[in-house]
Amino acid sequence: MAKIDAAKIEEVLTRSIDTIYPDKKSLEDVLKSGKKLRIYVGIDPTATYVHLGHSTNYIILKRFHELGHKIIVLIGDFTAMIGDPSDKSATRKHLTKKEVLQNLKTFKQQIGKIFNFSDKKNPIELKFNSKWLAKLNFEDVVALASNFTVQRMLERDIFKKRIKENKPLYVHEFFYPLMQGYDSVVLDADIELGGTDQTFNMLAGRSLVKAYQNREKFVITSTLLENPVTGEKLMSKSLGTGIALNEAPNEMFGKTMALPDEAIIQCFIDCTYLSMGEIHKMEADLKNGINPRDLKLKLAYEITKMYHSEPIAKKAQEYFIKTFSKKEMPSEDEMPGIKVKSQNIVDILVETGLVSSKSEAKRLILQKGVSLNQKLIDNWQGIVKINENDVLKVGSRRFVRLKIK
Repeated sequence: MAKIDAAKIEEVLTRSIDTIYPDKKSLEDVLKSGKKLRIYVGIDPTATYVHLGHSTNYIILKRFHELGHKIIVLIGDFTAMIGDPSDKSATRKHLTKKEVLQNLKTFKQQIGKIFNFSDKKNPIELKFNSKWLAKLNFEDVVALASNFTVQRMLERDIFKKRIKENKPLYVHEFFYPLMQGYDSVVLDADIELGGTDQTFNMLAGRSLVKAYQNREKFVITSTLLENPVTGEKLMSKSLGTGIALNEAPNEMFGKTMALPDEAIIQCFIDCTYLSMGEIHKMEADLKNGINPRDLKLKLAYEITKMYHSEPIAKKAQEYFIKTFSKKEMPSEDEMPGIKVKSQNIVDILVETGLVSSKSEAKRLILQKGVSLNQKLIDNWQGIVKINENDVLKVGSRRFVRLKIK
């Protein structure tokens, strides 16, 4: 039996929630009956990190787990190789099995910053959909496809848009919602949770559960982390943006501080454990003229504390204030020492890990975002002479002390 706590049930059905299918009242009745439900969230390892946008769903799952329900974290290692067409104006790049395996290496560790995978009283399961999807034969796929019409597939907004813009729409892209839908059948899921961009896929699963098991599957769509003014996603793996759950503390704090002011309240709601009462008070403070920076400092502190610790969050806050607000140089023990052997500044930036690619290094140099010993570097093709303990700075808050190999 699951716990029946009216206040917690109301929170799990409203906080960060967009829509519940078929309706909120039906799910509320089941939750208040005390029936233990099987609830899952799927994530495709199309990048090496899990970001704050994903954390919203895991925090919601954590609330369900605290009520005593069965939680499943599904890793879409097979579906990642197909590529989810959701919200994509072009066909996704196919990933190889090797790339997928490389990407998911630390997923459990990252998600484990929210969940306790060691809980023996109500164990949280971690599953991989390659276990069943890789075993389907062509006959199985045809049987799955027979549950959907082409007209229904073409109802999908992104498919309509591509056809209108005369962009390619490949047959294999129709397979993705079939595969994700079949996950619900295999997992015997009572509830599937995902962002609003996953609505079509999750409803496909609802149809398959009805067809194969003759029962209802609830679908819960959660709010996406978006800029409320521009509508742009704040976190996106495909765009390489966002704040990773395994981000270094100073980076996590600094990136949170760089979020737009208008997104502060939504981030508190979707990404922290603060109560709605506290958040409503901060929302009122904003309307009454409080400096948004003060609330953003609190947001950055709360998020860094969640994924590291309170002492580390305090140090990250001190580091941010010192290096960004006061524009001071961090102390030697606050800067990692990294050995380099290159003399080309672009290669040095990549070697130190301050950038992920040479193209990013070039862009930052051209944007006047790189300096050596407080002297601006403006030539990305330049050769620089490195001395022991030289300080390389990228942006407003990333520093390293260079060591010679």
